[in-house]
Amino acid sequence: MKEYSDNRMHTAEHLLNQTMVRMFGSGRAFSSHIEKKKSKCDYKFSRALTGEETAELERRVNEAIRADLPVTESFVSGEEAAARLDLCRLPEGAAGEKLRVILIGDYDACPCIGPHVTSTAEIGGFRIVSTSFENGILRIRFKLAGTDK
Repeated sequence: MKEYSDNRMHTAEHLLNQTMVRMFGSGRAFSSHIEKKKSKCDYKFSRALTGEETAELERRVNEAIRADLPVTESFVSGEEAAARLDLCRLPEGAAGEKLRVILIGDYDACPCIGPHVTSTAEIGGFRIVSTSFENGILRIRFKLAGTDK
């Protein structure tokens, strides 16, 4: 089972993923490394982001954070989850009888086993520190306010 060292950073990952889906129609990150100080997400993508796109992505994630959205969990059947959620990162056979789904207001819904904040306002400021693109993979590195220690 994957461990998450920081519930703020992990919830920010959910917001980044949904914002990528909304802005670019991309899938969620296929790989991520979530740490307290700095995290990264990798996306299958066709190109690098422009400076304007990076700024807009950061702005939209911060907008969702400031919206003070409730972060809750629900349990749904594997069948219901498969009908309405992206299950590609689940291990084979994990979509059994019940799945835990994390809901971030009406912004995001994603199956997840990790810990999360109770409201997006707890996350604080989100900053993209860099992006890179190589061999069809877009990597986004990010930090949260107060994690530069």
